[in-house]
Amino acid sequence: MALGLTLVYGILHIPNFAHGALYMMGGYITLSAMTYLGFHYVLAIFISLLVVGILSVLMERLVFHPLRESPPIQHKVAAIGMLLFLEAFAQMVWGADYLQMSTPFEDVINVIGLTVTLQRIIIVITAVTVMILLTLFLKKTFIGSSIIAMAQNREGASLVGINTNRVTMLTFFIAGALAAIGSSLTAPINLVFPSMGHLVILKAFVIIILGGMGSVPGAILGGYILGFTESIGATYISNDYKDLIAFILLVIILTAKPQGIFSRGEQG
Repeated sequence: MALGLTLVYGILHIPNFAHGALYMMGGYITLSAMTYLGFHYVLAIFISLLVVGILSVLMERLVFHPLRESPPIQHKVAAIGMLLFLEAFAQMVWGADYLQMSTPFEDVINVIGLTVTLQRIIIVITAVTVMILLTLFLKKTFIGSSIIAMAQNREGASLVGINTNRVTMLTFFIAGALAAIGSSLTAPINLVFPSMGHLVILKAFVIIILGGMGSVPGAILGGYILGFTESIGATYISNDYKDLIAFILLVIILTAKPQGIFSRGEQG
């Protein structure tokens, strides 16, 4: 979630509040592909990845692109409008009830004395794999370099021949796909419901602020900091208060280092 949010911020320089709704749609589409179409869990995730990626591109083309010359506040209002629209759409189609997503990876295994479900191990492995692949894509491919160039200077990227519209569409597709992967993997251990993206998007914003707005390495590091801090807090304090830790971290980092750990000014 934080990686996709960071990529979009790097291109548009606005916080996409509707990103949480894409996360929610990913969970519903995966669940529907399994329940109504009978697809295997893994195949349903790939379907969700494509559908939410396309939905994200449509959001950029129909909502954000026409507002490209508008003041930033209009982008934010439009993003909130898309969030409310998609949540209302989900409630109309799937209802307001909490839904449970099944998974073929329900086995419980012991790892170094710890009892953990196979689904949680898959989440960790997939998250690390996605982060590595995205980093290699951005650093080693021409398209990835184009995304970085646009994040640094959109006008300059256009002047050297980069098709800014195509790169923006691809960036939104990747961001939507990342949101779908995240929700599809975590839904089996949580629940699927219209507002499931609220807490997640708030934590994603905390992560990218921790790491520096628009910084992919910062988003990765910020995610680990938040994850480990929440786990330690839940273990030694109380699981009931672990969600507050994200906002305590936000207050601390904004007070001590408002530009974030990996702000652009420090990246060189």
